[in-house]
Amino acid sequence: MEPMSEEHTVDPIDSASNPVKAQEQALDHVKPELPENVRVRFCPSPTGTPHVGMVRTALFNWAEARHTGGTLVFRIEDTDAVRDSEESYNQIIDALKWLGIDWDEGIEVGGPDGPYRQSERGEFYKEAARKLLEAGYAYESFSTPEETAARNVAAGRPKEFGYDGYDRTLTEEQKAAFRAEGRKPAIRIKMPDEDIVFDDLIRGRIEFKAGSVPDYVIVRPNGDPLYTLTNPVDDAMMNINVVLRGEDLLPSTPRQIVLYQYLIKLGIARQMPLFGHMPYVMGEGNKKLSKRDPESNLFLHRENGFIKEGLLNYLALLGWSISPDNDIFSMEEMVEAFDVRDVKANPAHFDLKKAISINAEHIRMLEPQDFLNRSVPYLFKEGLVSADNWDALTEWEQEVLTKAAPLVQSRVRLLGEVGGMVGSLLSTEEYIAPDKDAVKQLKDSSADVLDAAIAACENISDDGWTTDNLHETLTDVLVEKGGYKPRLAFGPVRVAMSGRRVSPPLFESMEIVGKDISVARLKGLREHLAEIRG
Repeated sequence: MEPMSEEHTVDPIDSASNPVKAQEQALDHVKPELPENVRVRFCPSPTGTPHVGMVRTALFNWAEARHTGGTLVFRIEDTDAVRDSEESYNQIIDALKWLGIDWDEGIEVGGPDGPYRQSERGEFYKEAARKLLEAGYAYESFSTPEETAARNVAAGRPKEFGYDGYDRTLTEEQKAAFRAEGRKPAIRIKMPDEDIVFDDLIRGRIEFKAGSVPDYVIVRPNGDPLYTLTNPVDDAMMNINVVLRGEDLLPSTPRQIVLYQYLIKLGIARQMPLFGHMPYVMGEGNKKLSKRDPESNLFLHRENGFIKEGLLNYLALLGWSISPDNDIFSMEEMVEAFDVRDVKANPAHFDLKKAISINAEHIRMLEPQDFLNRSVPYLFKEGLVSADNWDALTEWEQEVLTKAAPLVQSRVRLLGEVGGMVGSLLSTEEYIAPDKDAVKQLKDSSADVLDAAIAACENISDDGWTTDNLHETLTDVLVEKGGYKPRLAFGPVRVAMSGRRVSPPLFESMEIVGKDISVARLKGLREHLAEIRG
């Protein structure tokens, strides 16, 4: 008979056939007191691009540590050689540093309990597994998935029911016979025949009925330790006393509680940690937000122009709020108010429109120079400026952007929108072809409006080329004397200046661009008007 294959050694914890979720129930709303010296951890696996669920977990752990004056430990769970990547590891570091989520012990910082990458902690897991076996808390399991399924059917249970504890009572002779066949054993933890009850920091009291959680694998037949062992052992050895993690890991909690009980008896763990399971983040269609959903991609949000203050503010609202009537707050304010026990258990919905709206509020709160400094990389990426940082820009570029900042900052929601607003101000082109949306603003009266505007602007002196004078002159010529409504009067002028339907304030823009280019753009649109309108 063939040895048990590695990919079939972990019992599913969230399948329809598993009774864990069905028997999990919140009995009341008991929420325990936090320990005096809070130690939390953030321990992602480097298996993909950082996503909003991962960042929300990091943020809540960080906020709890900072609120309580505790310690945040950052470690990497990289024992999956197939899926883990150094690129993903570097992206996680990049994400945390960009967002300003710092940590006290762990990766790149060091600490008393290193190393902080699981791939470098193999000896700790071997030693823990050895002690668990010797103490009788774990046992060798030779059963194949096919054999387990057959036994379930023979006993009148669904074949997917899960592992049945068969190997608990194997004799040494039976084990030797399996080894003679070439089988290598997995190592399973003995689950006690009793209810497992704990008080969740977010969900209150939760009970798992006796027998609802089968004996589970902690080491594969090839000797590789699984998450079910490595995660609790690391938490124990790093003295983590508050475990804040996603709701999807709740079915594994009774396993960890039992393992912790064993680790305490073995002297590996000092205490049982408190657990808090944060709500799912839901996407469109009331489905759990997938790592593959665009809304989930942290770096896509950064590329689109979210600033860290806005994104963190919104992510904090995914399960928590600072007060019923205030959605806008700083991280300092969050730290002051945060208590994980106030996090709601109900699923949180990721609303991109609301996230963008909150980001816009934080952009408006930036100091003007800070706004410009953060905008320059986006402008450079679009080819609108000569460098990717403020200090390296030309004097003329700095002058234009400084004048433009107060016109643009209050009108953009994302830094990625700044280029569309200031591109025409940074351009020396004498004709800007209008986009489709702008062409719709060019009505039958546009030719006469442009002719009148050109004549009026040519008669303004260089000294008189100011925002107030431009406003007064063109209003007089086009609205008061020309009889055009403001929308018809200034729409074609705006299109000529920017090529866009929406742009910075018109007369301020004309002053920034200057008389020569402004007149040239009015003439350019007039010249192309017939072909543009078709």
